[in-house]
Amino acid sequence: MLNKSNFFLNSKNFYKNLKNTKKIFKSLETDIKNFEIPLFQSYEKNYTFDFSTTTIRKFFKYKNIVVIGVGGSILGTKTIYSFFKDKIKKNLFFFDNLDRHLHLQFKRLKNSCFIIISKSGNTLETLTNLNLIFSKSLLKGKLIIISGFKDSSLMNIANKYNAEVIEYKNFISGRYSVLSEVGMFPAALMNLNITKFKNLRKLIRNKHFVSSLINNVSSIYTLNQQEVKNSVILNYDSRLNDLCLWYQQLVGESLGKKGKGVTPIVSTCPKDHHSLLQLYLDGPKDKFFTFFSSSVKKNRIIESIVNAQCEATKNIFKKKKIQYRHFIFNKNDESELGSVFTFFVLETILLARLMNVNPFDQPAVEQIKIETKKILSR
Repeated sequence: MLNKSNFFLNSKNFYKNLKNTKKIFKSLETDIKNFEIPLFQSYEKNYTFDFSTTTIRKFFKYKNIVVIGVGGSILGTKTIYSFFKDKIKKNLFFFDNLDRHLHLQFKRLKNSCFIIISKSGNTLETLTNLNLIFSKSLLKGKLIIISGFKDSSLMNIANKYNAEVIEYKNFISGRYSVLSEVGMFPAALMNLNITKFKNLRKLIRNKHFVSSLINNVSSIYTLNQQEVKNSVILNYDSRLNDLCLWYQQLVGESLGKKGKGVTPIVSTCPKDHHSLLQLYLDGPKDKFFTFFSSSVKKNRIIESIVNAQCEATKNIFKKKKIQYRHFIFNKNDESELGSVFTFFVLETILLARLMNVNPFDQPAVEQIKIETKKILSR
C-alpha cells in the first residue's frame, strides 16, 4: 500500500512546512505512547473489546446481518464489508439513511441478526429505521445494541427486549470508531481476523510509513495555505467506494471548523472521466487528487482498460503539474485495510493540529440536530 507513489509531486516550496509537521508528529507520537489520546487505545492490538468470543459464537450462526446506524457508526463497517465482500460468506444489509422503500425486503427476512449502533442512543435516523422494521418476533434473541449511554431511547429498547448490549466507549467518536467495537464486532461476525487490523505501534515505528505520513500532511497543509482546499479521490476500484465515503466523513467533519478545512470529493472512475475530468484538468486550480486503485486481478480485460485509464490520467496530471498521490492496494487483507484506516486518521489529526482546530467535535452539526428536534416538536 505504501510506496513512492503515495508522495505528492512536490515543488521546493512544499518543504516550508515540513519541519513544523515533523515537530507536530513527534508531539502526537509522544501523546500516543503516553496514552494521552484515549481514542488510540482501540488502534492497539491489546485493546480489550466489550464483547467476548462467546458473544461472537452466539450470533455467528446467522447468515444475514442487518446493520442500522448513520455516519461514523456504520461507514467503517460498510468499508470492511465492501473490501472483503468476495470472501465473506454472509449477506450484510445496511440502513444508514431514511428511505421507506429499503424496508420492505426485511419484513420476511429469516436467519438474520440485527446490529443497532448509536453512541448517544438517541440518533433520530437510527431509531426511525429500527422502528420501521421493529417487531418482537423478528428481533427476539437476535438484537445487538452498540451504544454508550444507559439512559437513552435505544437502551430502553435493549432492556425491553433483552438485547445483547456492547458498550460504545465514550472516548471514541463515530468517525474514529472503525477499529473499536463499532467496526470490529461486525467484522468478527464476517469471520475476519480483527487483531490483524490493528498495527498502530508497528506503523509509527516504520520509517517509510512515517515519512509518507509527514510528507503528505506537509504537502496538504501547504496546498491549503495556497487556497488549494478541495481533496478529490479518483477511485478506480469499486471495492473501495465505501472507503472513499469513510474518508470523506473523516476529513469533512474533523477539519471543517472556524472557516478552515479541506473539502473531500469522491469521484468514481473511469465513469467520471466522462463527466468531471474536464473540470479537473482544465477548471479552477483549487484541487489536489488522491488515486485509489488495486493490483488484484479479477477480469483481465476490464482491469487492463481501467489501469490504462488510470495511468493515462496520471500522465496528463504530470504534464499539467496537477498535484496528486496514488494508493495502490496489493494484499487485500486485514492488515492492509487497517493500515489505511490508521494512515488517514493520523493524517487528519496532524492536519487538525496544524490548522489549530479540534478534530474530535462537530459543533455545527449539533446545531442542526437541535433545530430538527424543535421543528418536529411543533
